[in-house]
Amino acid sequence: MIDIKYLREKPDEVKAKIKKREMNLDSVVDEILAVDAQKREQMGIVEAMKAEQNAASKQIPQIKKAGGDASEIMAKMKELVAKIKEGDSVISELDNKQQTLLLSLPNLPDDDVCAGGKEQNEPVRYFGEKPSFIFPLKDHVELCESLGMIDYQRGAKIGGAGSWLYRGWGARMEWALLNFFINEHIKDGFEFILPPHMLGYQCGYVAGQFPKFEDEVYWIANPTSNDKKFMLPTAETALVNLHRDEIIPIEELPKKYIAYTPCYRREAGSYRSEERGMIRGHQFNKVEMVQYTEDDKSDIAFEELVEKAERLVRELGLHYRLSKLAAGDCSFSMARTYDIEVWIPSMEIYKEVSSASNARDYQARRGNVRYRGEDKKMHFAHTLNASGLATSRVIPAIVEQYQNEDGSVTVPEVLRPYMGIDVIKKP
Repeated sequence: MIDIKYLREKPDEVKAKIKKREMNLDSVVDEILAVDAQKREQMGIVEAMKAEQNAASKQIPQIKKAGGDASEIMAKMKELVAKIKEGDSVISELDNKQQTLLLSLPNLPDDDVCAGGKEQNEPVRYFGEKPSFIFPLKDHVELCESLGMIDYQRGAKIGGAGSWLYRGWGARMEWALLNFFINEHIKDGFEFILPPHMLGYQCGYVAGQFPKFEDEVYWIANPTSNDKKFMLPTAETALVNLHRDEIIPIEELPKKYIAYTPCYRREAGSYRSEERGMIRGHQFNKVEMVQYTEDDKSDIAFEELVEKAERLVRELGLHYRLSKLAAGDCSFSMARTYDIEVWIPSMEIYKEVSSASNARDYQARRGNVRYRGEDKKMHFAHTLNASGLATSRVIPAIVEQYQNEDGSVTVPEVLRPYMGIDVIKKP
């Protein structure tokens, strides 16, 4: 959520930054400021009435003690109490309206983030060379099916379109990747978390996904109560709620967490060739990194998360690029995002396996996550996240980049201790 004080002081700057996202919310900003002015004016009126009430409260016992008649002033007090109650109700309504409007504003992109949509994304660097092959190239769908790694037909039979089933060496590779990622993060001092997969509404609200994107998750209703939960779309949604309504001791910052979960998304792939197989589905596995930091140290944490995600892809020996997203391609809650994108040879395109993002204090304001700084003042924490990594695109990249002429796939060296083999061959 955007700081109302900042919006009040620099409305034109807020409008300009939102326009970098290819969104025009000038009218919403103006309405927020109009409601804010009404609320502040009403608060002044109510405060004056409360001051009058306090003064009268002191007069009544004095009048009675002197043997005077306080009935007239008591009658006025009764009217004043009613007016104060009415005024407080108006303030509450205006505050609710202002909060609702503020929730419709996205996070403001950092100053160095380019304006525009994904066509303005900027490649920052590349790792390795695009693999070349002296034999006819096979795509990951054909390779995974021929090697008995993935069963797409039975996955769709039991889970519907956008589902697949790991089996044999495919299941072993998936598990190897997850163990490799988790072990690397633990070595780097991250605490391992296994969160619930069903979350309450407040989790989506704090993460910035609700109320705007309520329709993009799977909702679960309890038939025996009014309890309603949703399936997490990413572990970030859970992790940024760990310290909701808490004051974190500054000596405990930064907080570093990783979590493994399946991720549940309503929108899956289309029939386009670049979304075949495991490229996009309703459920996929991911290890997520989240950090809570002091407000002046989140840039350092961001670079750390980017490097950690890149390092995992480098250690797998995969060709990839790092891209800095334009404002319009950053998610609603994020001020900046870098994507790590692996090369899929059969498609001749790069596909994202990790997004590293800095939300600044946007999520912490929603979740009331604070710390007391060295200046003894209360500050909102900064929250950051990065995939470390999502497996559903890593496996296609591995099998395609590591494929051999005989249809086998060489196992990346870092995964061999987990899998116990060097090459996956046809059964």
